[in-house]
Amino acid sequence: MASPDLSHWLQVRSPENWVEFSSHAGAAHTAGRDRSRGVAALWMALDACTVALAAGIATYLRKINVLSYFDHRAPLAANPSSFLLYLAGFVVILLIVSRAHGLYGPLQSFSGLREQRLTVQSCFTASLILAGALYFGREDSISRAVVIATLMLTAVFLCVRRAVWRFALYKRYENGLETRNVLIVGTGSSGLAIRSHLQRIRHLGFTVKGFVSNAENLRAENTDSFAQEEISPAEVLGGLSNVGELVRRHFIDEIFITGPCERGMVKRLIAQATELGIDVRVVPDLYDGLAWTAPIEYVGQFPTMPVHRHHIPVVGFMLKRGLDVLISTAALVLAAPFMLLIALAIRLDSRGPILYGAERIGRKGSTFRCWKFRTMVANADSLREQFDHHNERDGVLFKMSSDPRVTRVGRFLRKYSLDELPQFFNVLTGHMSVVGPRPPLAGEVSQYELPHLRRLEVLPGITGLWQVQARQDPSFDQYISLDTAYIDNWSLWLDIKIMTRTLGVILSGTGA
Repeated sequence: MASPDLSHWLQVRSPENWVEFSSHAGAAHTAGRDRSRGVAALWMALDACTVALAAGIATYLRKINVLSYFDHRAPLAANPSSFLLYLAGFVVILLIVSRAHGLYGPLQSFSGLREQRLTVQSCFTASLILAGALYFGREDSISRAVVIATLMLTAVFLCVRRAVWRFALYKRYENGLETRNVLIVGTGSSGLAIRSHLQRIRHLGFTVKGFVSNAENLRAENTDSFAQEEISPAEVLGGLSNVGELVRRHFIDEIFITGPCERGMVKRLIAQATELGIDVRVVPDLYDGLAWTAPIEYVGQFPTMPVHRHHIPVVGFMLKRGLDVLISTAALVLAAPFMLLIALAIRLDSRGPILYGAERIGRKGSTFRCWKFRTMVANADSLREQFDHHNERDGVLFKMSSDPRVTRVGRFLRKYSLDELPQFFNVLTGHMSVVGPRPPLAGEVSQYELPHLRRLEVLPGITGLWQVQARQDPSFDQYISLDTAYIDNWSLWLDIKIMTRTLGVILSGTGA
């Protein structure tokens, strides 16, 4: 069969142009491979721990004679080191086979049933190799019952763990958490098909924000009137000339280029993506194949060509989430008695609910209810307009030092930031992080200029760089610049330093 070609689709006519485009695709493939290595290493380490857990349980069951009916020998009769050596070999083989089956790749690469089948197949293959090694090595000192129990428990544990993780991730996707916002370039049949595919299969983790028309870059005969009739005008967010603005305004993570596109347009989009820090995928039209040199990744059933990849510290984000869950759980447990006393004090001090819930804007413009202990009178929101002329902050923020709406207990709670303790519940649900930009009100976001939306690219936090460094600074520009600096320079070590400094701010009572 003849070598397939993408030059017609991309309207790239010369070999030199195709080589240039392929180099972009190859660079994106390399970036994606580097990004996935950390995640794969983490899952491989977790698989190794799962095997160790299974072996420990199997050995314990043999010691308490649960497996004695199957094997009358001691579990590790003569040489325990031999069992550990063979177990290490089994782990290495299991990891190699699992990686060959793609089990450490993106979750969207295959369905849950196929993942379960490949998991069992990997365990079975590694088990056969281990059984052969034990047979030819004539290791009579190792209990066969322990070996069989280890292999069976490993398969069960791996299947259960992967199923639970997939189910938890699907639920988060359904709740709009951790999904990737997509902008589709092209309103033809390919754009319509990828939109329908991503909306129908929610567990892929993509949210289609809308389309960008590329009509000005196409010849009249390349337009697809039928597909355009299926797309409502409200879904077409703009043209190629304002892609940068659309990316910021709708918190886009990936651009999908569909349909016939000019080579120059693709290059400009790649350049913009590099500047904006987003990913770009090319979705080939329905041709009989692709250039063999191009890296291909499937999104569901659609083959795509990643032509730009923004580096995402996936492992770091996973560790940050684990730290959030650990700290928020510990904080809620340790602070439970104090929270009960605070609730009682609020109830005795003034009428109204104990907790105050306000609609806040979270990551990528999502809304959530942020909880705090009530520190103002019950009708404080309706009285806000009466005090706007007393605002001591410039720009969007509102702050007045002697706000008459604040209760006596509220002043104490604000001084030591105790009113924010219920926000650890928001951290547990995944709407907030311990460290991040302050969650703004919808009224504040409506006054943001386009560059200000950058602070909504990450989860809001209970504390952050602005809270510990410039909380009393009235400048809105300083507020934005510190949040932007946090996003650009994020690391776990920076989070730890901010949390450490937060303790000093709380103890010094400068939170009011």
